[in-house]
Amino acid sequence: MSASSSIRRILAALCALALSGPAVAQGLFDPVVVVNDAVVTEFEVEQRQTFMRFLNAPGSNRQDVIDTLVDERLQAQAIAASGLEMTEEGIDAGLTEFAGRADMDKDQFIAVLGQNGVAEESFRSFVEVGIAWRELISARFGSRVEISEEEIDRALGSTTGTTGIRVLVSEIIIPAPPERKADVDQLAQEIAQSQSQDEFSDYAREFSATASREAGGRLPWQDLNRLPAALRPILLSLAPGEITDPLTIPNAVALFQLRGIEETGAPTQEFVAIEYAAYYIPGGRTPAGLSAAQKLQAQVDQCDDLYGIAQGQPEEILDRTTLPPAEIPQDIALELSKLDPGEVSTALTRNNGQTLVFLMMCGRTAAVNEDVAREDAARALRSARITTYAEGFLDQLRADARIVTP
Repeated sequence: MSASSSIRRILAALCALALSGPAVAQGLFDPVVVVNDAVVTEFEVEQRQTFMRFLNAPGSNRQDVIDTLVDERLQAQAIAASGLEMTEEGIDAGLTEFAGRADMDKDQFIAVLGQNGVAEESFRSFVEVGIAWRELISARFGSRVEISEEEIDRALGSTTGTTGIRVLVSEIIIPAPPERKADVDQLAQEIAQSQSQDEFSDYAREFSATASREAGGRLPWQDLNRLPAALRPILLSLAPGEITDPLTIPNAVALFQLRGIEETGAPTQEFVAIEYAAYYIPGGRTPAGLSAAQKLQAQVDQCDDLYGIAQGQPEEILDRTTLPPAEIPQDIALELSKLDPGEVSTALTRNNGQTLVFLMMCGRTAAVNEDVAREDAARALRSARITTYAEGFLDQLRADARIVTP
């Protein structure tokens, strides 16, 4: 079945509507934009807006939806010209996978969509074109993005190490004490649907608890091997612009958006041990707790200085620890990845948010670099390159198209 078949099915649905309500149906038949003689109707625009709002996804305003439908018409035309045809099994698998994101089977999801005003064919068209476009891009450009063993070696850095991978990431860390966990989880799911870097950054400025919030969550380039081991394959599985699923960490939920990935000629380093200090301040992220942290930061330049601050206080107020990276709690490891020796983070809490963690990096012990999984590195490089090809191809289709607004 070709990708254009969904469009024909939508037109059939419109014909059925015409039998029951000529005046309304005529309005739904009205062309909103014509793309190389293929019409985008008012019905499709309204359906897509309803669908996006049902998903609580950004990009549901009228102009964004029209722009997306224009791109999908161009994609469907390129798919048809290529002779690519989707099987019913492939389409069904795509519908099932999409429904699974909402913890429903396909039939349940379609029923709920219908109850919310979204026709099954609108859902099917959305999924079918997306699947077929990915297959077309893979078939058209796949041979150009084969990653050689030598390229993977350069990306990871060999044991004698000359190159590695660095990533450009935006972060959002939302405090989630037990009484707010459900609300934060819901907000995190909404953020995970962000459609652009600017939108993700707006969320960061509003909700993130990290120092990067003022920059919209945007972190500078970071060597991949400085990030927590558990986070590396997650980031490597993303294409630029994509966002992780919400990640639960102690008393918080984290999301990350990949903005860029590249090889670097700088020598790579892996670390066998990281030393850090955690000084615990009562009050959590209250104004009093944050004020105490700010005053403390003005008093210390290195981890040793914290001993003088903690003198005469209960022993448990200060932890100074040296651990292999894999044994460091994930939220602490994430904050340490941003710090050089002597630098501080105050993004974390403990005791259900009642205690603020004044976290200071003491130092790292370097080791010979260990490979990030070769498959993950190859996938990341391939994804970044094929995304560039796909964007360029769509730009060319758009430039060559006749796009007319009646």
